[in-house]
Amino acid sequence: MKVISTEYSQILAARIAREGGWDLVDVKFSRFPDGEHYLRTGVVDDEVVVVGSVVDSDSLVQLLLLIDACSGSSPVLLLPYMGYARQDKQFYPGEPLSARAVARALSSGVCRVFTVNIHDPGVLRHFTVPVENLSLAPEIGAYLGRSGYDDPLILAPDDGAVSFASMVAAAGNWDCDHLEKTRISGEEVRIEPKHLCADGRAVVIVDDIISTGSTLATAAGLLSAQGAKTVAAACVHGVFAGGAYARLIASGVEDVAASDTIEQACSVYSAATTVVSGIRGC
Repeated sequence: MKVISTEYSQILAARIAREGGWDLVDVKFSRFPDGEHYLRTGVVDDEVVVVGSVVDSDSLVQLLLLIDACSGSSPVLLLPYMGYARQDKQFYPGEPLSARAVARALSSGVCRVFTVNIHDPGVLRHFTVPVENLSLAPEIGAYLGRSGYDDPLILAPDDGAVSFASMVAAAGNWDCDHLEKTRISGEEVRIEPKHLCADGRAVVIVDDIISTGSTLATAAGLLSAQGAKTVAAACVHGVFAGGAYARLIASGVEDVAASDTIEQACSVYSAATTVVSGIRGC
């Protein structure tokens, strides 16, 4: 087995290769004067795992080119983060289903796809090859355990993320709840745990993705005001759009942690072990 990646997932790819005891393939990346992507792979004459997060349009094009370069090896695709996945319905006439278009394009030339905590599992139906969605919830739980949190309260940002938060909490048999938003007046909104009290607790808000971080930042401030000892945030995919990381820290969030599905300075736990287990189990 060999592992090959786009420029956007090279750290995760190296960790996967090390974890699996597999060879990591060198790839030369460059651009033509008109901006078009060019790449050239090393020898890929074996089973190969192609690793590439779609974080923007350039990363998508580079991933498509890499898949084509490996097409003679029936590659397995690992899609750590799938951009465009949140456009899975038509809001206005004439709009594309971006998730469907990207899924179909990425299915071409591969024999199987692995995703990691895809935001909407319904998107998986658009792939035209077998697909499996892996979860890093246990990895987040293990990280929190290593980090010395004393009986933390694990909170989902809404009831839609309760299942994910419960999986994180199960790692340490910790309390788990979700945040509920209650409008007090036209100007005042209260955000607090649905069932449990945050007073005196170390609170960790967990979700699959942190994008703008606005709701989480608001919640952190209100939880602190309600007596939470500390507030931290942990996610799988750290997008941090529009200054989200700074926004969270400014709101009083003590620690912001993410995985290496999108490679960031705060990527403190890796998808590698989960990915290797998934590939070996298929």
